[in-house]
Amino acid sequence: MGVHLELPRPLDDRRARRHLRPVLPLRFHIRDIVIEPNLVLAPMEGVTDLSFRRLVRSIGGVGLTVTEFIASEALRRGVARAEMMARFDPDEHPVAIQIYGRSAEAMAEAAVAIEEAGADIVDLNFGCPSKKVCAHSGGSSLLREPDLARQIVRAVRKAISIPLTVKMRSGFDADLRNAPDIAQMCEEEGVESLAIHWRTRADMYGGLRAVDKIAETKARVRIPVLGNGDVVDAESALAMFRDTGVDGVMIGRGAIKNPWVFRQIRARMTGEPEVVVDAAEKQAVLLRYFESIRGEFRDDRGVLGRMKKIANYFTHGLPYGTDLRVAFLHSQSIDEAIGQTNRYFDWLAEEEERRGRPFSLVSHLPVELPPGSDQSAAWAAERKAAEPIGPSPFSPAG
Repeated sequence: MGVHLELPRPLDDRRARRHLRPVLPLRFHIRDIVIEPNLVLAPMEGVTDLSFRRLVRSIGGVGLTVTEFIASEALRRGVARAEMMARFDPDEHPVAIQIYGRSAEAMAEAAVAIEEAGADIVDLNFGCPSKKVCAHSGGSSLLREPDLARQIVRAVRKAISIPLTVKMRSGFDADLRNAPDIAQMCEEEGVESLAIHWRTRADMYGGLRAVDKIAETKARVRIPVLGNGDVVDAESALAMFRDTGVDGVMIGRGAIKNPWVFRQIRARMTGEPEVVVDAAEKQAVLLRYFESIRGEFRDDRGVLGRMKKIANYFTHGLPYGTDLRVAFLHSQSIDEAIGQTNRYFDWLAEEEERRGRPFSLVSHLPVELPPGSDQSAAWAAERKAAEPIGPSPFSPAG
């Protein structure tokens, strides 16, 4: 007699979502700090400064923000730039400040400065893959030096009373995927939450998705574990929860492209209506961000450079987004860049009115594309085949 197995319904089935809702975690605790929603903005160099964190918080749906990483040596010496990077708003709570370095003494002293500044959490960077950081035995290079990593964690834990967390990669390379061992050491030394990116240091920003070490870590430790890496929309967030059992997810580059992603994931997890963002809202948020960063740089060149960087991510997946990025690259002033932004989004609003619905910021990517690849061309080809679009606003006919 055969055995009948009832297969689970697809994740986008409404009844399946109602069934999953009580199972999916919606919050977690770092000691007495409630992280709700359990969606965390990842630290990103040159991105998660005060202005960008304000932007994400103003949209909503994020439970914890983390600063870009800061050199512990610079912070303990009171270097002005390091102190500027560690700033946060009075109402930005909970907030974690991330530091990196190889000296246990410097890391401990920097952590004390963070606690004295009023931050909620100190986060240690064991995950950055950049050559600059790894060359000084910081970031993911510590995955090859577990004894030094333990010394750093122990020194920082002894120096502060606020919660301590660690962000890491799954390992240094394919032969050393030791995140579960490092995580267990961290728990033993008093770390209270972990975030793990599925990539190794050798993967940099490519590689094939492999979340097994995140799942293994979650099974081995009792403290909260966050999954990180290619979480860009509700589907990928649910997949991370499903495949690893994590307590929350951390979102990095997906939040640059789509800062509404936290609200969209939260809505999907709770069964609320889908969060739809039209061209007017995208335009308003981007212009608000541009205005915010004007006070963050000494000259217009720095402001324009940051504007170009964010616009490059923000317009991926939107029709003729490449044309706006090219227009940005040729802009010689802030006002010119803002003018190009308005030109593009005014056109986009007209296209949305014509088609009767907004263009989505969520991914429309063929599943066979390798993670980390430049996907805008694939999206453009798919969109072009799906429906007609008017000429580019930057073309002679636009």
